[in-house]
Amino acid sequence: MSTEQTAAAEGDAYEQLLERVERISNVGNAAGILRWDQEVVMPEDGTPARAKQLSTLSSLSHELLTAEETGELLEELEGDELSAEQAAVVREVRRQYDRATSVPGELVEEISETTANAHPVWMEAREEDDFSTFAPTLETLVELKREYAEHIDPDADPYAVLFADYEPYLDLETAERVLERLRDELVPLIEAIEESDAELATDAFAGEFDDDDQEALARDVLDALGYDWGRGRLDTAPHPFSSGTQFDARVTTRFDESDLLGSITSTIHEFGHANYTLGLPDDHYGTPLGEARDLTVHESQSRLWENHVGRSRPFWEFFLPTARERFSDLEEVSPEEAYEAANQVYDDNLIRVEADELTYHLHIVIRFEIERDLVSGDLDVEDVPQAWNDKYEEYLGVRPDTDAEGALQDIHWSHGSFGYFPTYSLGSVLAAQLYDAAEEDLGDLDDRIREGEFDDLNGWLREHVHAHGKQYTTPDLVEEATGESYTADYFLEYAKSKYGELYDLE
Repeated sequence: MSTEQTAAAEGDAYEQLLERVERISNVGNAAGILRWDQEVVMPEDGTPARAKQLSTLSSLSHELLTAEETGELLEELEGDELSAEQAAVVREVRRQYDRATSVPGELVEEISETTANAHPVWMEAREEDDFSTFAPTLETLVELKREYAEHIDPDADPYAVLFADYEPYLDLETAERVLERLRDELVPLIEAIEESDAELATDAFAGEFDDDDQEALARDVLDALGYDWGRGRLDTAPHPFSSGTQFDARVTTRFDESDLLGSITSTIHEFGHANYTLGLPDDHYGTPLGEARDLTVHESQSRLWENHVGRSRPFWEFFLPTARERFSDLEEVSPEEAYEAANQVYDDNLIRVEADELTYHLHIVIRFEIERDLVSGDLDVEDVPQAWNDKYEEYLGVRPDTDAEGALQDIHWSHGSFGYFPTYSLGSVLAAQLYDAAEEDLGDLDDRIREGEFDDLNGWLREHVHAHGKQYTTPDLVEEATGESYTADYFLEYAKSKYGELYDLE
C-alpha cells in the first residue's frame, strides 16, 4: 500500500470512529433529556416506563461503545501519526472502551434500571423521614457498583475505580490529600470565626419572598451574567442541577420563600455549569473535543461564578439595585450588608446545599468518608445514619435530629453516584486557582464586576478552559490555563484572606 493509501485508510478509520462516537454521544444526550424531564416535569407515576426507557438507551450506548467494530477501529489507529486533537479523541474513546468492555451489558442495564427506580424511593424516604425505606435500595446499589468496579479492575480499590468515573485524571490519592488539607486548615479557621466578636449583617435578607418574584430575579441574574436563552431555559427542581450540550444547556434552581439569597446563589452556581457547557466548541459536538473535561473542571466553573463573583463585594454593589426593584423589603439593605449576609459562616447548618463557602467542605469530607467506607465494606448500610450523625457532631459540632436533614438529604446515592462528592471540593480548589490566573492576565476584576461587565472574565474562561473540551487531561488543562500544577494553595489563601477580613481575625 502506498503512503497516500495508508494515510487515506487511517483517515477513513478515524472518520469511522468519529461517526460511531457521535452516535454514542447522541444516545447519551437523549438519555440526559429524559433524566432532566424526570427531575423537572415528569408525572410522579411515570417512573416505571422511564426506568425502562433509560435502561434501553443505556444498553444501546453500551452496545455501540463495546461493539467489535469500535475495538477494531481503535486498534487500527493505535500508533498512527495523528494530530493532537485526533490523538485526544482516540485517547478518550480508548479509555471509555476499555472500561465499558470490562462490564457486562446486563450489569450496565441493571444499574440503569435500578437507579431510575431508586429516585422515587429516595424521595419517599426523605418525605417520610425514614432511612430504612431507602436502605434496601441503597444496599443493592452499593453491591451493583462494587460488582461494576470489580469488572473494571479487580486489583484496584473499588472506590478508586468509581471515583475515576467522575475524575479520571486526578487520582484518588490527590483527592484524599486535598480533602485532608482542607479539613486540617479549615477547621481551625472556622473555630476562630466562631470565637470572633465580629457582628455581620446576617439578617440582611430576612423576610418572606414570593416564589414568582424570586423566579423573576433569578432570570435577572442570568441576564446580567450573560446566559444564552436561545440555548437554555430556567426551571425548578428539588435538587438544583444543570444539564445539556453546547446547543441546549438548561438550568434549574429552587425557591424558598424565607431564603432569597439561597435561590440567587443556587442560580449563579448552575449558571456556571451551563456557561461551561455552552462554551464548548459547536463544531466538535458529539465528540470528546466538544465535551466538558470531567467534574473537577465542571465544578470549578460553577464555584468560580458562585463564590468568586456572586459572593463578592463588587457583585452586590452591582446587583443589589436590581434585587431592590423586585423586593422593596431590601430598600434599606446596603451592598456591604448584602455582602456580609452572603458570606456569613453558619455554625449550626446541617444541609450541604445551604452551607456557607467554608463549612461546605466539611460536608463533603463527611460524605466522602462514608461512601468510601460503604464501598469498601467497612460500613454497613444500616449504620449510615449513625455514622453520618457522629461525623457531623465531630466535624461541625451539630447533630441531625432526622434522617431527612441527615443521610437522606442528597440525591447522589440514589443515582449510584459513589465517588462524585469529592469533585465538589476539588472544583472549589481549582476555581480559586483559575480566578487568580485570570486576574494575572486581565488585571483586577473588581471594577468590571462592579459595573456588571463579565465579558472579559468569560472570554478568558472560554479561551483557557471551555474551548479545549477534553483535548487535555485535567492536570494538563490546569497547567495550560494557569501555568502551574493543580494546588490547594490559592483556595486556602483566598479563604483565609477573605474571611479573616470579614471576621476581624489576626
